[in-house]
Amino acid sequence: MMPLSTQVAWLFLLAIPVACIAWTVTHEEIFKEPHDYCVKQSKQQKTLLARKFFYLFTCEYCFSHYVTIFILILTSYQFLMDDWRGYLLAGFSIVWVANIYMGLFGLIRIDLKKERLEAQEEEERLNKK
Repeated sequence: MMPLSTQVAWLFLLAIPVACIAWTVTHEEIFKEPHDYCVKQSKQQKTLLARKFFYLFTCEYCFSHYVTIFILILTSYQFLMDDWRGYLLAGFSIVWVANIYMGLFGLIRIDLKKERLEAQEEEERLNKK
């Protein structure tokens, strides 16, 4: 079993690719068409299971669980315990940290977008003079 400090470092490091993948798939322009398709299907499918399946590709929190499962399979990372409970704790812990990262990233993006808009308005105002 890894020392606790190493486990915590792994926790915060593994949450980075989880957050990156989940955010990219659910928010970024490169996945716009599949995202829009999944949004439409999550509202129009007849069965609850089909609607929920498509919904998981539109919600960064939901999708982060599946990305985390994939990361856990790749890394065999366990948190605090050396059995199935370690995987369970690792999974929920990584999702929690990844969603903190995504929340902070979302706030930063909003702030940057606001600054860009203010700069653009100021530039337009100066060009009118």
